[in-house]
Amino acid sequence: MTTPVNQIAAASVDGWLARLGRSLWPPHCLLCGERGHAGLDLCPACRAELPWQCHACAHCALPLAVAAEACGDCLQRPPPQANTRAAFVYRAPLDRLLPRAKFHGDLASARLLAQLMAPALAGADRPQALLPVPLHPGRLRRRGYDQALELARPLAQQLGLPLRDDLLQRVRATAPQSRLDAGQRQRNLRGAFAVRTGAGLPTHVAVVDDVMTTGATVQAAARALRHAGVARVDVWVCARVP
Repeated sequence: MTTPVNQIAAASVDGWLARLGRSLWPPHCLLCGERGHAGLDLCPACRAELPWQCHACAHCALPLAVAAEACGDCLQRPPPQANTRAAFVYRAPLDRLLPRAKFHGDLASARLLAQLMAPALAGADRPQALLPVPLHPGRLRRRGYDQALELARPLAQQLGLPLRDDLLQRVRATAPQSRLDAGQRQRNLRGAFAVRTGAGLPTHVAVVDDVMTTGATVQAAARALRHAGVARVDVWVCARVP
């Protein structure tokens, strides 16, 4: 569990290291290699190309042509989460940054994405805690890091929210979702998550993940949390696949 005291100490150390790093190595754009801007590893030209999310379904963050409370699917079958927010639509050039953070150990890309997510999510209803979608321990050992945690940790620090990486657990190894269709994704994740209920369960949480495609992963996590007694579960993702 990441406690508030530990978060404050970590934020202080991270801030000092970040200032030292910027003085020694000025930021450079992770997309084109040009000089970074405003303390980010991103240049103004590439930032202008980012596919920010505009109109979207409030329940699943599906991009829509006009503003609407819910898409047709969510009107017919409301998801277990109360609200879903995505900072971006998953398309170029974000489709170059996210795979680097998810599959190739590029933690600088994860940090940049979290920095970009923070202002996009600052206006959302504030949960009592952020919960990264966990990897199964076996996959975590093979990969060496959890990309959702690498997004959630700096995001929690920037938004001043507690990070609870001790509550949600992945208790069943599953096949990679990218290889499955929508129905297979739902079946693949049945019983995949469990919640530690004896650790001061919040009543309102936001589950953090990198990319939302069909929503099967975050919905499975939200169902486990609701079943454990969490009254409201929101979902915050970096990008939503249209």
